[in-house]
Amino acid sequence: MLDRRQAARTLLADRRDLLVVTGLGSPSYDVFDAGDHDGNFYLWGAMGGAAIVGLGLAQAQASRPVVVVTGDGEQIMGTGALMTVAMARPGNLTIVVLDNGHYGETGMQLSHSGLGVRLDRVARACGFENTTEISDEAGLQAYRPELAKTSGGPRFARVRIATGHVERALPPRDGAYLKNRFRGHLGFAVS
Repeated sequence: MLDRRQAARTLLADRRDLLVVTGLGSPSYDVFDAGDHDGNFYLWGAMGGAAIVGLGLAQAQASRPVVVVTGDGEQIMGTGALMTVAMARPGNLTIVVLDNGHYGETGMQLSHSGLGVRLDRVARACGFENTTEISDEAGLQAYRPELAKTSGGPRFARVRIATGHVERALPPRDGAYLKNRFRGHLGFAVS
């Protein structure tokens, strides 16, 4: 299985105008470790909300590619959002789930995914036409161009990652700062 940090680095290499929303916990650390960017919106304490925040951003910024990077536990918490995203059909949205089959933020208990639920198949059942499972570096490299697309979505990728411990790389946690930085990146006035 893939190293989570290397997976994030590979996916976000050459990101250009990509906007990134991260799920709670480890995916935020992984994206931050891959390179902090004003176009990253780190969610803190919003378990289950990453996909729906990504949908709103994709609808508001239809000419920009948007990727949600989240974990299996967070996406399981927000499974209902997959139906809403599929019905809204934002062409510019990709949801990437870093799936280690565990709830990493609460003690590494097995998640539903670790017990056999295939989130890519759940997304397909919800109405996503473009779903995939990635379990090696070649698959990540081949999938990376999908993130830059602004049509043909929504897309859903389940990335199989190892459960090994990695040091936390903590992005900024101040919500007002993150909001203002992101808004400024989008070209909005920030007061």
